[in-house]
Amino acid sequence: MKNIFFSLLIISVLCSCSVNKNTIYNSQFTQVSIDTLLNEKISCRAILVDNNKLWYAANNGNYGFISLNSSEKFQANINKENYKIEFRSIAQTSKDIFILSVGNPALLYRISKEGDKSELVYQENNDKVFYDSMQFFNDNEGIAIGDPTEDCPSMIKTNDGGKTWKKIPCDKLPKFADGEAFFAASNTNLIIKKNNVWMVSGGKKSRVFYSADKGNTWEISETPIVQGQTMTGSFTADFYNENIGFIAGGNYEKLEQNFQNKAITNDGGKTWKLIAENEGFGYASCLQYLPNSDGKSIVTVGATGIYYSSDGGEKWKQLSADKDLYTIRFIDNKTAIAAGKNKIVKLNFK
Repeated sequence: MKNIFFSLLIISVLCSCSVNKNTIYNSQFTQVSIDTLLNEKISCRAILVDNNKLWYAANNGNYGFISLNSSEKFQANINKENYKIEFRSIAQTSKDIFILSVGNPALLYRISKEGDKSELVYQENNDKVFYDSMQFFNDNEGIAIGDPTEDCPSMIKTNDGGKTWKKIPCDKLPKFADGEAFFAASNTNLIIKKNNVWMVSGGKKSRVFYSADKGNTWEISETPIVQGQTMTGSFTADFYNENIGFIAGGNYEKLEQNFQNKAITNDGGKTWKLIAENEGFGYASCLQYLPNSDGKSIVTVGATGIYYSSDGGEKWKQLSADKDLYTIRFIDNKTAIAAGKNKIVKLNFK
Protein backbone atom coordinates (compact mmCIF):
# COMPACT_ATOMS: atom_id res chain seq x y z
CA MET A 1 0.00 0.00 0.00
CA LYS A 2 2.84 2.39 0.85
CA ASN A 3 4.51 1.64 -2.48
CA ILE A 4 1.27 2.29 -4.37
CA PHE A 5 0.72 5.55 -2.49
CA PHE A 6 4.31 6.68 -3.19
CA SER A 7 3.95 5.88 -6.90
CA LEU A 8 0.71 7.85 -7.14
CA LEU A 9 2.35 10.75 -5.33
CA ILE A 10 5.28 10.80 -7.79
CA ILE A 11 2.88 10.69 -10.76
CA SER A 12 0.85 13.54 -9.27
CA VAL A 13 3.94 15.69 -8.77
CA LEU A 14 5.21 15.02 -12.29
CA CYS A 15 1.84 15.87 -13.79
CA SER A 16 1.58 19.08 -11.79
CA CYS A 17 5.02 20.14 -12.99
CA SER A 18 4.22 19.53 -16.66
CA VAL A 19 2.95 22.65 -18.42
CA ASN A 20 1.15 22.22 -21.71
CA LYS A 21 1.22 25.13 -24.16
CA ASN A 22 -2.59 24.94 -24.23
CA THR A 23 -2.97 25.23 -20.47
CA ILE A 24 -6.20 27.01 -19.55
CA TYR A 25 -5.65 30.11 -17.43
CA ASN A 26 -8.55 31.22 -15.23
CA SER A 27 -7.47 34.84 -14.87
CA GLN A 28 -9.17 37.15 -12.40
CA PHE A 29 -7.75 40.55 -13.24
CA THR A 30 -8.49 43.50 -10.99
CA GLN A 31 -6.25 46.18 -12.50
CA VAL A 32 -4.13 47.12 -15.49
CA SER A 33 -0.94 49.16 -15.73
CA ILE A 34 -0.22 51.12 -18.91
CA ASP A 35 3.27 51.69 -20.37
CA THR A 36 3.63 54.08 -23.31
CA LEU A 37 5.51 52.70 -26.31
CA LEU A 38 4.82 55.55 -28.75
CA ASN A 39 3.54 59.03 -28.03
CA GLU A 40 2.98 60.98 -31.23
CA LYS A 41 0.22 62.83 -33.01
CA ILE A 42 -1.32 59.89 -34.85
CA SER A 43 -4.62 58.04 -35.05
CA CYS A 44 -3.89 54.31 -35.04
CA ARG A 45 -6.46 51.53 -35.54
CA ALA A 46 -4.27 48.86 -37.18
CA ILE A 47 -1.75 46.83 -35.17
CA LEU A 48 -0.34 43.31 -35.22
CA VAL A 49 2.25 41.38 -33.24
CA ASP A 50 5.03 39.67 -35.20
CA ASN A 51 7.26 37.76 -32.79
CA ASN A 52 9.05 40.50 -30.84
CA LYS A 53 7.82 43.37 -33.02
CA LEU A 54 4.65 45.41 -32.90
CA TRP A 55 3.71 46.66 -36.36
CA TYR A 56 1.30 49.55 -36.77
CA ALA A 57 -0.35 51.56 -39.53
CA ALA A 58 -2.06 54.90 -38.98
CA ASN A 59 -3.29 58.11 -40.56
CA ASN A 60 -1.30 60.51 -42.73
CA GLY A 61 0.43 57.55 -44.41
CA ASN A 62 2.35 56.59 -41.27
CA TYR A 63 3.47 53.05 -40.48
CA GLY A 64 6.30 51.31 -38.66
CA PHE A 65 7.27 48.86 -35.95
CA ILE A 66 8.33 48.94 -32.31
CA SER A 67 10.56 46.27 -30.80
CA LEU A 68 8.99 44.70 -27.72
CA ASN A 69 12.30 43.64 -26.19
CA SER A 70 14.66 46.49 -27.14
CA SER A 71 14.66 50.19 -27.89
CA GLU A 72 14.55 49.65 -31.67
CA LYS A 73 11.89 51.57 -33.58
CA PHE A 74 11.20 52.01 -37.26
CA GLN A 75 8.95 54.72 -38.69
CA ALA A 76 8.10 55.49 -42.30
CA ASN A 77 5.57 57.40 -44.33
CA ILE A 78 3.83 56.78 -47.63
CA ASN A 79 2.92 59.81 -49.70
CA LYS A 80 1.26 59.26 -53.08
CA GLU A 81 0.07 62.12 -55.30
CA ASN A 82 -0.90 64.18 -52.24
CA TYR A 83 -3.68 61.73 -51.32
CA LYS A 84 -4.85 61.85 -47.72
CA ILE A 85 -3.84 58.29 -46.82
CA GLU A 86 -5.27 56.66 -43.70
CA PHE A 87 -4.41 53.03 -42.98
CA ARG A 88 -6.89 51.07 -40.86
CA SER A 89 -6.16 47.48 -41.93
CA ILE A 90 -2.99 45.46 -41.40
CA ALA A 91 -2.10 41.79 -41.94
CA GLN A 92 0.97 39.63 -42.40
CA THR A 93 2.53 36.56 -43.96
CA SER A 94 5.81 35.06 -42.80
CA LYS A 95 7.68 37.37 -45.18
CA ASP A 96 5.67 40.57 -45.51
CA ILE A 97 3.41 43.11 -43.84
CA PHE A 98 0.35 44.45 -45.68
CA ILE A 99 -1.38 47.75 -44.95
CA LEU A 100 -4.60 48.95 -46.60
CA SER A 101 -6.09 52.43 -46.63
CA VAL A 102 -9.68 53.61 -46.29
CA GLY A 103 -11.29 56.06 -48.69
CA ASN A 104 -10.81 56.77 -52.37
CA PRO A 105 -8.49 55.53 -53.76
CA ALA A 106 -7.97 52.30 -51.83
CA LEU A 107 -4.23 51.67 -51.61
CA LEU A 108 -2.76 48.32 -50.49
CA TYR A 109 0.99 48.14 -49.85
CA ARG A 110 3.26 45.16 -49.33
CA ILE A 111 6.15 45.95 -46.96
CA SER A 112 9.18 43.81 -46.21
CA LYS A 113 9.51 42.82 -42.56
CA GLU A 114 12.77 44.73 -42.41
CA GLY A 115 10.75 47.81 -43.35
CA ASP A 116 13.13 48.90 -46.11
CA LYS A 117 10.90 48.06 -49.10
CA SER A 118 7.30 49.01 -49.88
CA GLU A 119 5.32 48.19 -53.00
CA LEU A 120 1.82 49.20 -54.07
CA VAL A 121 0.11 45.91 -54.97
CA TYR A 122 -3.52 47.02 -55.35
CA GLN A 123 -5.34 50.27 -56.09
CA GLU A 124 -9.06 50.84 -56.50
CA ASN A 125 -10.59 54.14 -57.55
CA ASN A 126 -14.26 54.58 -56.76
CA ASP A 127 -16.17 57.31 -54.93
CA LYS A 128 -17.75 54.64 -52.71
CA VAL A 129 -14.62 52.58 -51.97
CA PHE A 130 -13.82 52.09 -48.27
CA TYR A 131 -11.94 48.99 -47.11
CA ASP A 132 -12.31 48.05 -43.46
CA SER A 133 -10.41 44.89 -42.57
CA MET A 134 -7.81 42.43 -43.88
CA GLN A 135 -6.54 38.98 -42.83
CA PHE A 136 -4.51 36.05 -44.22
CA PHE A 137 -5.41 32.35 -44.07
CA ASN A 138 -1.82 31.29 -44.72
CA ASP A 139 1.27 32.52 -46.53
CA ASN A 140 -0.50 32.47 -49.90
CA GLU A 141 -4.18 33.26 -49.36
CA GLY A 142 -5.49 36.54 -48.00
CA ILE A 143 -8.71 38.53 -48.00
CA ALA A 144 -9.83 42.11 -47.41
CA ILE A 145 -13.38 43.42 -47.08
CA GLY A 146 -14.97 46.81 -47.50
CA ASP A 147 -18.17 48.78 -47.83
CA PRO A 148 -20.34 48.19 -50.91
CA THR A 149 -19.60 49.90 -54.20
CA GLU A 150 -22.53 47.94 -55.67
CA ASP A 151 -25.13 45.85 -53.78
CA CYS A 152 -22.67 43.52 -52.05
CA PRO A 153 -19.70 43.91 -49.72
CA SER A 154 -16.44 44.77 -51.44
CA MET A 155 -13.97 41.88 -51.28
CA ILE A 156 -10.50 41.41 -52.69
CA LYS A 157 -8.44 38.22 -52.52
CA THR A 158 -4.88 37.09 -53.12
CA ASN A 159 -3.59 33.58 -53.85
CA ASP A 160 0.08 34.40 -54.37
CA GLY A 161 1.17 35.76 -51.01
CA GLY A 162 -0.14 39.27 -51.61
CA LYS A 163 1.75 40.01 -54.82
CA THR A 164 -1.52 40.46 -56.73
CA TRP A 165 -5.12 41.03 -55.61
CA LYS A 166 -8.42 40.63 -57.45
CA LYS A 167 -11.85 41.96 -56.61
CA ILE A 168 -14.60 39.34 -56.25
CA PRO A 169 -17.71 40.01 -58.38
CA CYS A 170 -21.03 40.55 -56.65
CA ASP A 171 -22.60 37.39 -58.04
CA LYS A 172 -20.14 35.43 -55.88
CA LEU A 173 -20.99 37.33 -52.70
CA PRO A 174 -23.97 37.81 -50.38
CA LYS A 175 -26.15 40.88 -50.90
CA PHE A 176 -26.14 43.85 -48.55
CA ALA A 177 -29.31 45.58 -47.43
CA ASP A 178 -29.73 49.28 -48.12
CA GLY A 179 -27.66 51.19 -45.58
CA GLU A 180 -25.67 48.12 -44.45
CA ALA A 181 -21.89 48.39 -44.33
CA PHE A 182 -18.77 47.56 -42.30
CA PHE A 183 -16.97 49.73 -39.74
CA ALA A 184 -13.20 50.31 -39.93
CA ALA A 185 -12.92 50.63 -36.16
CA SER A 186 -10.09 48.20 -35.36
CA ASN A 187 -9.51 45.67 -38.16
CA THR A 188 -11.79 43.23 -36.31
CA ASN A 189 -14.98 42.88 -38.36
CA LEU A 190 -13.26 40.13 -40.37
CA ILE A 191 -12.33 37.01 -38.36
CA ILE A 192 -10.53 33.94 -39.70
CA LYS A 193 -10.11 30.56 -37.98
CA LYS A 194 -8.61 27.89 -40.25
CA ASN A 195 -10.89 27.89 -43.33
CA ASN A 196 -13.71 29.64 -41.50
CA VAL A 197 -14.52 33.30 -42.15
CA TRP A 198 -16.88 35.63 -40.30
CA MET A 199 -17.78 39.18 -41.37
CA VAL A 200 -19.89 41.43 -39.13
CA SER A 201 -21.86 44.37 -40.47
CA GLY A 202 -23.57 47.42 -39.07
CA GLY A 203 -25.66 50.42 -40.04
CA LYS A 204 -29.27 49.90 -41.08
CA LYS A 205 -28.69 46.14 -40.67
CA SER A 206 -26.29 44.32 -38.36
CA ARG A 207 -25.69 40.75 -39.49
CA VAL A 208 -23.03 38.05 -39.47
CA PHE A 209 -21.82 36.48 -42.72
CA TYR A 210 -20.17 33.07 -42.37
CA SER A 211 -18.15 30.98 -44.81
CA ALA A 212 -16.73 27.52 -44.11
CA ASP A 213 -14.65 27.50 -47.31
CA LYS A 214 -12.49 30.64 -47.26
CA GLY A 215 -15.19 32.88 -48.66
CA ASN A 216 -16.40 30.84 -51.63
CA THR A 217 -19.92 30.31 -50.24
CA TRP A 218 -21.77 32.24 -47.53
CA GLU A 219 -24.47 31.86 -44.88
CA ILE A 220 -26.15 34.85 -43.21
CA SER A 221 -27.46 35.16 -39.66
CA GLU A 222 -29.38 37.98 -38.01
CA THR A 223 -28.16 39.57 -34.78
CA PRO A 224 -29.99 41.33 -31.93
CA ILE A 225 -27.41 44.15 -31.85
CA VAL A 226 -28.87 47.67 -32.07
CA GLN A 227 -29.32 48.63 -35.72
CA GLY A 228 -31.41 50.76 -38.03
CA GLN A 229 -29.31 53.93 -38.09
CA THR A 230 -26.13 54.84 -39.93
CA MET A 231 -23.83 54.56 -36.92
CA THR A 232 -25.33 51.53 -35.16
CA GLY A 233 -24.49 47.85 -35.20
CA SER A 234 -21.50 45.56 -34.71
CA PHE A 235 -18.17 47.34 -34.88
CA THR A 236 -15.97 44.48 -33.69
CA ALA A 237 -15.93 40.71 -33.25
CA ASP A 238 -13.73 37.87 -32.08
CA PHE A 239 -14.00 34.10 -32.08
CA TYR A 240 -12.21 32.04 -29.46
CA ASN A 241 -12.59 28.93 -31.59
CA GLU A 242 -14.90 27.68 -34.33
CA ASN A 243 -17.93 27.80 -32.02
CA ILE A 244 -17.51 30.47 -29.34
CA GLY A 245 -17.74 34.07 -30.52
CA PHE A 246 -18.61 37.57 -29.38
CA ILE A 247 -19.76 40.71 -31.22
CA ALA A 248 -19.89 44.24 -29.83
CA GLY A 249 -20.40 47.81 -30.89
CA GLY A 250 -23.48 49.84 -30.16
CA ASN A 251 -24.50 53.33 -31.17
CA TYR A 252 -21.60 55.61 -32.05
CA GLU A 253 -23.87 58.62 -31.52
CA LYS A 254 -24.82 57.43 -27.99
CA LEU A 255 -21.46 56.29 -26.62
CA GLU A 256 -22.69 55.52 -23.08
CA GLN A 257 -25.52 53.24 -24.22
CA ASN A 258 -24.72 49.80 -22.81
CA PHE A 259 -27.68 47.74 -23.99
CA GLN A 260 -28.13 45.91 -27.30
CA ASN A 261 -24.38 46.38 -27.85
CA LYS A 262 -22.95 42.94 -27.06
CA ALA A 263 -23.95 39.39 -28.01
CA ILE A 264 -22.54 35.87 -27.86
CA THR A 265 -22.71 32.70 -29.93
CA ASN A 266 -21.90 29.10 -29.06
CA ASP A 267 -22.78 27.60 -32.43
CA GLY A 268 -20.27 29.28 -34.71
CA GLY A 269 -22.37 32.36 -35.37
CA LYS A 270 -25.61 30.74 -36.50
CA THR A 271 -27.50 32.25 -33.55
CA TRP A 272 -26.72 35.20 -31.29
CA LYS A 273 -27.90 36.17 -27.83
CA LEU A 274 -27.71 39.55 -26.13
CA ILE A 275 -25.67 39.52 -22.94
CA ALA A 276 -24.97 41.88 -20.01
CA GLU A 277 -27.83 44.22 -20.86
CA ASN A 278 -27.47 47.61 -19.14
CA GLU A 279 -24.13 46.47 -17.70
CA GLY A 280 -20.49 47.01 -18.57
CA PHE A 281 -19.16 49.09 -21.43
CA GLY A 282 -20.98 51.35 -23.87
CA TYR A 283 -19.74 51.74 -27.42
CA ALA A 284 -16.80 49.38 -28.09
CA SER A 285 -14.40 49.64 -31.01
CA CYS A 286 -12.44 46.43 -30.33
CA LEU A 287 -12.76 43.22 -28.33
CA GLN A 288 -10.36 40.31 -27.93
CA TYR A 289 -10.44 36.97 -26.15
CA LEU A 290 -7.48 36.26 -23.88
CA PRO A 291 -5.35 33.37 -25.16
CA ASN A 292 -5.89 30.02 -23.43
CA SER A 293 -8.86 31.28 -21.39
CA ASP A 294 -11.38 28.67 -22.58
CA GLY A 295 -13.41 31.49 -24.10
CA LYS A 296 -14.12 33.01 -20.70
CA SER A 297 -11.83 36.05 -20.52
CA ILE A 298 -12.50 39.03 -22.79
CA VAL A 299 -11.16 42.58 -22.92
CA THR A 300 -12.75 45.51 -24.76
CA VAL A 301 -11.58 49.03 -25.51
CA GLY A 302 -13.73 51.92 -26.59
CA ALA A 303 -15.49 55.11 -25.63
CA THR A 304 -16.10 54.12 -22.01
CA GLY A 305 -12.64 52.71 -21.23
CA ILE A 306 -11.02 49.31 -20.86
CA TYR A 307 -13.39 46.59 -19.64
CA TYR A 308 -12.72 43.00 -18.64
CA SER A 309 -14.89 39.90 -18.19
CA SER A 310 -13.79 36.57 -16.72
CA ASP A 311 -17.07 34.71 -17.26
CA GLY A 312 -17.65 34.86 -20.98
CA GLY A 313 -19.23 38.31 -20.96
CA GLU A 314 -21.86 37.98 -18.24
CA LYS A 315 -20.20 40.45 -15.85
CA TRP A 316 -17.78 43.28 -16.64
CA LYS A 317 -15.28 45.33 -14.67
CA GLN A 318 -13.81 48.64 -15.79
CA LEU A 319 -10.02 48.47 -15.44
CA SER A 320 -9.28 51.90 -16.91
CA ALA A 321 -11.26 54.98 -17.91
CA ASP A 322 -8.97 55.63 -20.90
CA LYS A 323 -11.33 56.47 -23.78
CA ASP A 324 -8.65 57.01 -26.41
CA LEU A 325 -7.79 53.40 -27.28
CA TYR A 326 -9.28 52.01 -30.50
CA THR A 327 -7.71 48.58 -30.95
CA ILE A 328 -5.99 45.87 -28.88
CA ARG A 329 -4.06 42.62 -29.45
CA PHE A 330 -2.71 40.15 -26.87
CA ILE A 331 0.91 39.05 -26.66
CA ASP A 332 0.20 36.45 -23.98
CA ASN A 333 -2.50 35.79 -21.38
CA LYS A 334 -1.49 38.79 -19.25
CA THR A 335 -0.06 41.31 -21.72
CA ALA A 336 -1.53 43.23 -24.64
CA ILE A 337 -0.72 46.08 -26.99
CA ALA A 338 -3.31 48.79 -27.62
CA ALA A 339 -3.36 51.81 -29.88
CA GLY A 340 -5.53 54.82 -30.48
CA LYS A 341 -5.42 58.58 -30.35
CA ASN A 342 -1.81 59.82 -30.26
CA LYS A 343 -0.37 56.69 -28.66
CA ILE A 344 0.54 53.03 -28.68
CA VAL A 345 0.73 51.40 -25.25
CA LYS A 346 1.52 48.14 -23.51
CA LEU A 347 -1.15 46.85 -21.12
CA ASN A 348 -0.10 44.67 -18.18
CA PHE A 349 -3.07 42.95 -16.58
CA LYS A 350 -2.82 42.01 -12.91
